Amino acid sequence: MAKAVNKTPEEEVRDRVTQLAFDGDKLRFREFFKKLESGLPPGTGIALRGSVVTNERWKDGKPFDADGRGTSDLDVTLVGSEVMEYWDKDAYYIPALHTRPLCDDEPGIAPGLNTLREELQELAGRPVNFQATANVVLFARDVLFNEPYFMLKSPVTSGS
Repeated sequence: MAKAVNKTPEEEVRDRVTQLAFDGDKLRFREFFKKLESGLPPGTGIALRGSVVTNERWKDGKPFDADGRGTSDLDVTLVGSEVMEYWDKDAYYIPALHTRPLCDDEPGIAPGLNTLREELQELAGRPVNFQATANVVLFARDVLFNEPYFMLKSPVTSGS
């Protein structure tokens, strides 16, 4: 059973993510993060969610990459109103608060970010999905639905 992420030291979660998603290669993880950060609007928060954080798939409880190396995806949550503007207006679960995932199945819902997502897939050697959300929704998913996340970069709002 995965340890509760909110009770795990940040360094331990970062090490877990690095080991699971990047074969322990800290330099490749850093390159992934820098490429991601540079392709987003300034102030965008970046979080990882899902089995790369917990090492447990929500649908069956199996560990990350249980079906072989590169089979589990990276769920990247982008936090902020400016990044949400990249999504088509009909690509929201909750208008102006929470988007559908930009993924291989729906590459056209945020065309301005899809090339970045594809480049990150190449770098990571696995599927990468983007979803944009408001900070309050990210928090609610963690607390109300037990969907933990690991914040790589906190969002910066105007006036902060």
